[in-house]
Amino acid sequence: MRPDLLEILRCPVCRGELSLTVRSKSGPEIETGSLSCAACHVDYPIVEGIPDLLPPDERD
Repeated sequence: MRPDLLEILRCPVCRGELSLTVRSKSGPEIETGSLSCAACHVDYPIVEGIPDLLPPDERD
């Protein structure tokens, strides 16, 4: 995931702004980490560079 996507991504549950936590990067790309919504306290994982923006009750 590219960090500049954070400007356009919003929480799918409440449409709040997301904050980014980076665990690992490969050049400019974020490989693992998470996106968090301060408004509704939902976290979305980033795995292999892909953010999982499904609401928690719809994930595996």
